[in-house]
Amino acid sequence: MLQADLVWQNAEQNRKNFSEKINQIKEQVDLVILPEMFTTGFSMQPQKIADTMHGETIAWMRKIAAEKNAAVAGSVIIFANSKFYNRFLFIHPSGEINFYDKRHLFTLAGEDKVYESGKGKLIVNYKGWKICPLVCYDLRFPVWARNVEDYDLLIYVANWPKIRIAAWDTLLKARAIENMCYTIGVNRVGIDANNYDYSGHSAAFDSLGAQVAETKENTEETVVFTLDKNHISEIRNKLGFLNDRDSFKIEW
Repeated sequence: MLQADLVWQNAEQNRKNFSEKINQIKEQVDLVILPEMFTTGFSMQPQKIADTMHGETIAWMRKIAAEKNAAVAGSVIIFANSKFYNRFLFIHPSGEINFYDKRHLFTLAGEDKVYESGKGKLIVNYKGWKICPLVCYDLRFPVWARNVEDYDLLIYVANWPKIRIAAWDTLLKARAIENMCYTIGVNRVGIDANNYDYSGHSAAFDSLGAQVAETKENTEETVVFTLDKNHISEIRNKLGFLNDRDSFKIEW
């Protein structure tokens, strides 16, 4: 997971910065996770800076994925179908693209006024793992994240400000426990153009809520760690809590 400062609305510089960080990873990894809106910061001006599904950021992610033989994931401002999306992109080493559009738009910042809400949940199948990608504010809505698909890994990418970081810490751990899965949260650091301060706190938790990886506060940092899928099957077979989950229907 790459916890980094972001250059405001400068996709080219952010891609360059992330290239340098990724190229410094010496281990063979399977997945590289970048923050929310990693090319721009959390901007409400998509008209100026949006990319497309055939644009430079997708090409860059595909290049990195192929060179590192690793999936690359993170969210980007995308213009498609005459609308703007906060889109989580999961790029496989083969170049295959899976994407999820942020469901819960952050009304406090007016995100709902300029972006289109996603209409569906995504489960990515990668190297025998079922992965559920979500974005920032989605973390506050446990019904949307509820593990009805028996996924193994839940990923949140974020621009989650320091002033509310206690909620980030608590809810990441809660999502891991209640869904009996690994949960990874990758947040940014630094101060953006709106003077919001971000302290990071990127972390990973196992299915019992134990922390398996963390970052230093207020620090750009790349953390490499290993998740063991046997942990998921062993805990679920032993405890079986997901067998008692409620059935429900989400209405739009």
